[in-house]
This record gives sequence, C-alpha cells and structure tokens, in this order.
Amino acid sequence: MTLATVSLLAVFMSLGRWQWQRGEAKQAVWLEYERHAAATDLGTRDPDTVKRFSHLRMSGWFDVTHQFLLDNRSHAGKPGYEVLTPFVRDAGGRVLVNRGWVPFSGYRDQLPDVSLPDNASLTISGYVDELPVSGLASGRAAPEPGAAWPKLTSFPSHAELEAALGQKISRRMLLLDADSPAGYVREWKPPGLAPTRHFSYAIQWWGFAVVLLVIYFGLNFRKVS
Repeated sequence: MTLATVSLLAVFMSLGRWQWQRGEAKQAVWLEYERHAAATDLGTRDPDTVKRFSHLRMSGWFDVTHQFLLDNRSHAGKPGYEVLTPFVRDAGGRVLVNRGWVPFSGYRDQLPDVSLPDNASLTISGYVDELPVSGLASGRAAPEPGAAWPKLTSFPSHAELEAALGQKISRRMLLLDADSPAGYVREWKPPGLAPTRHFSYAIQWWGFAVVLLVIYFGLNFRKVS
C-alpha cells in the first residue's frame, strides 16, 4: 500500500472518529437540555461553575433600569431583539437573564418597551447558557457608553457588558423558562449542529475510507491480472 494511500486512509479515519466524538459530546448536551429535569435551587453557587444547560431556580429582583437589547435576532423569519436583564440574586451576585424575543418595530429609533415593575421580588427558573457569540467581528457591537437604557448591542463580550453596567456579572446567562414571569417569546434550543449531523459526517468520512480501499485494491488487482 502506497504512502499516499495510507496517509489519506489515516486522515479519513481520524476525521470520522473526530466527528463521532463530537456527536457523542453534543448528544450528551442535548439530552441534558431536553430531559427537562426539575429546576434546582442555585443557592450560593456561581452560575459560571455549574454544568451548561443546568436547570436552575433563583430568587431576587430584576434591575429594570439597566437592560440590553441584543440586536439582529430573528424568530419565525421576523427580525427583532432578545431582552437581557440583570437579575440581582438574594444570595448575592448578578446574572443576565435572557427574557426572550421581541419584534422589531420597523424603526431603528423606536425601541420596544421592555419595562418591568420596579424591584419586584420574585423567583425565576431557566437554563444556564453561554452568551451568544458572532462568528464575524463585523457582527459585534458593544453597548454605547452614552446611549440611553435599554442599550442596543450585538454579540457583546462579558467585559463590555460589565463596563456598561458598572457592575460585576456572571459570565453566563440564564435562559428564562417559558412558565417564568416577566418574559417574552421563548423557544430555546441547544446551539450548533444536531448530534445526528455529526454522526452523518463521521459515516461520510469513513465511507471515503472504504471507497479509497476499494479503488486501491481494484487497481492493484488489475495490475496483478
């Protein structure tokens, strides 16, 4: 077997194994998210230290005077925003809560009303997730320091959000449950490709390896004949 054939075979097998492992890892995340386990009390723990997509419950109040509108978010093909509101926990610390999607009004200078009762104490629940990230630098826009609240932003970094608030916040956010109060449109799904897509890619790479072997042995069989 030639060096080129062996090298290509190793590459195809390695890529197949890598995609399969990614599929298994993604499957574990999706199963954790979809099993809808009862929310557990976060207590004094930091949301940054728990497992991603943990279903948690916390008590406190929304900082209604400092909210963000995450721009360029769509739902059912319509443009809009996702509302990020700091939640001041009774146990200490602040967590950004994604309260869901609101539609674009049609005018950039007319932002939606996302107000809440001032400092109302309540208990909320949701799934812990990372802040959304844009794949392109051009898709990111930090909150403007001089802009009024709520501040419009697009895929801000954790540091940019803290700078705008002037307060420390957790690196992760909470995706507010559909049955929790004070929310908008919420149809959360785990990000990225479905596990089955990764498994399909793995099978494709292994299929290339099989085709390579068939071609190699077919050509060599003809030479021997």
